[in-house]
Amino acid sequence: MLKYEIIPVTPFAQNATLVWCDQTKEAAIIDAGGEVDRLLEAVEKHGLKLTQLLLTHGHIDHAGGVTQLKERTGVKIIGPHKEDEFWLQGLGEQSRMFAFPEARPVTPDQWLEEGDRVSIGQSELQVFHCPGHTPGHVVFYDADNQLLQVGDVLFAGGIGRTDFPKSDGPALIRSIKEKLFTLDDDVRFIPGHGPMSNLGEEKRSNPFVGARA
Repeated sequence: MLKYEIIPVTPFAQNATLVWCDQTKEAAIIDAGGEVDRLLEAVEKHGLKLTQLLLTHGHIDHAGGVTQLKERTGVKIIGPHKEDEFWLQGLGEQSRMFAFPEARPVTPDQWLEEGDRVSIGQSELQVFHCPGHTPGHVVFYDADNQLLQVGDVLFAGGIGRTDFPKSDGPALIRSIKEKLFTLDDDVRFIPGHGPMSNLGEEKRSNPFVGARA
C-alpha cells in the first residue's frame, strides 16, 4: 500500500508529494519543484529509499528541482508525456521569468504514455495523459487507495490555467470529464496547489466542470 506526505515547495506553494510503498520503503517524489533539501529531509525522516522522480508536467514550479535531485541521488526522472519536452528544455528561461533559482533543461529517463504503469515497490500508479494545461500533462492514479495526483489539471473548485503556450481549454475540459470524472466519486485527489478534494464534490460543485457549469 502506498503512503504519502504532501510537501508544499517554491513561492507558488506547489504540492510536491512524497509517496512510498509501506512494505519495501521504496519511494518516489512527484513534482519536485524545488527546495531539494526539504524533500530529502522528508525522505530521511521516514527512513525511505528514493528510487524515482515523477513529473506530471514541465512547468518550473513542478520540475525545477529534479535535475539537482537526480545529481544528488542518482535516481531516474520519469514523465511527463513527450509533448511537454519544450517546457522541460525551457526550464532555465522559466526560472528567470519567475525569479526562481536557476534551473537547467531536463531530459527524462522515460517519457510516459496513456495506460502506462509506474511501480513503486510492490504498488503501482496508473498513468492518464490529460492534456490541456500543458500538452504533455499526465495524471497518476493509485487505484488501491483511490487517490489521484492531478498536477494542475483539476483543483478544489477550479481547473488549470490554459493561457500558456500550447495550452488548450477544450482539451482540458475533455481530460477532466472523459478521464478523471469516469472514476468513482469517492476518489480523492492531490492537486498541484491548494487543498485536496474528491471527484464527487467537483462533479457537483466545480464552477468550471461541475453539474452547474
